[in-house]
Amino acid sequence: MQFCNLKKYEFYLSLLFPILFCFCVQANAVPSLHTPRCTLSAEAIVFDRVGTAKYTLVERVPGTNFFFDIPTTPGDSALNSSNLKQGFSPGFRLGADYRIDSNNDLLLSFFRIGDWDTTRSIWPDNPLDWLVMRAPGGFFQTQDFTYQSMTWDYSTKLYNLEFNMQKKLSNGVTMLTGFRWLQLHENLQGTIPPPDYIQPTWKSYPEANLAYVAWFEKQPGTTAPAYPPFWDTSTTNNLYGLQIGLTGDLFKHYHFSINGSIKIGGYWNHASESTEVSIAKVVYDSGASTNNLAFVGEVGLQCKYQITDMFVLKLGYEALWVAGVALAPGQINETYSNSAPTSVNALGVSCNSNVLFHGVTAGLELSF
Repeated sequence: MQFCNLKKYEFYLSLLFPILFCFCVQANAVPSLHTPRCTLSAEAIVFDRVGTAKYTLVERVPGTNFFFDIPTTPGDSALNSSNLKQGFSPGFRLGADYRIDSNNDLLLSFFRIGDWDTTRSIWPDNPLDWLVMRAPGGFFQTQDFTYQSMTWDYSTKLYNLEFNMQKKLSNGVTMLTGFRWLQLHENLQGTIPPPDYIQPTWKSYPEANLAYVAWFEKQPGTTAPAYPPFWDTSTTNNLYGLQIGLTGDLFKHYHFSINGSIKIGGYWNHASESTEVSIAKVVYDSGASTNNLAFVGEVGLQCKYQITDMFVLKLGYEALWVAGVALAPGQINETYSNSAPTSVNALGVSCNSNVLFHGVTAGLELSF
């Protein structure tokens, strides 16, 4: 996990103040004579993201091959989208529980994690080799000059909103039914940094290999403008559906308790994708959308310590599995480039990917 400035973590740092305050309050306070009607909660969450659609993003082709021969020359895989590990990212969750009576509750919760991101760069070997990305329809991209890498950036954002009705089945066991909205957004972008200093007009020479390119880049030329990414794909999944779940007490002793939970549901997923492809430094865009069935399953384990009648400290582990969604790398196979005239078309939206989110949670509950 990368650590940025403190401002990014203001929310999590702010959780420390009520925790310190609660520990300063007498733990054995006189019990309240009435049952709390409302419970509010705030949690810091840190989740790992696992799994993505697989696609070869970079191949190596010997630099002795001519540029015009690259489309028909096989290469060795140097980077796959599955190598873009995003790791752990922080987020937050807010919740509210309203007790209708001793057996029924209304639950509302929202969480957000918006900072999964990873970048990988592949550089030419010695001797020089072409770095190649290929896509359907004959599209291919190489570095423009020998000093450049082929770099891919992959980011993910996750939002979740739930409204549930919870019913007590027995002492220590409750069942919930409700509605969940989940949004999963991704972006995959390919570039060739550092930027071009001169325009790569060598590409019109039929016998240009990397030795020729190395010579060409030392010659005076026309200053290059800022070129766009050669590939830029974004996907958005909006899942709407009903879920059912169970929560049960696993251990309870005085102020300390452990409970486990499971939730499953079927969802209607409205998935969309948009892709911008740079061909000869001109950007062509395409996009598509579709509706499909998706599945979400969630399990959790939570430890709670009741500090006072009002405050509860909690620490847990959760895993969230989402199946039947459109991920950014999976859309490359659905993007077709045409020539004469040059165009880029979306053949559809690939929604057959699965992704797992899992990690730890920590926070406070306030009951009143």
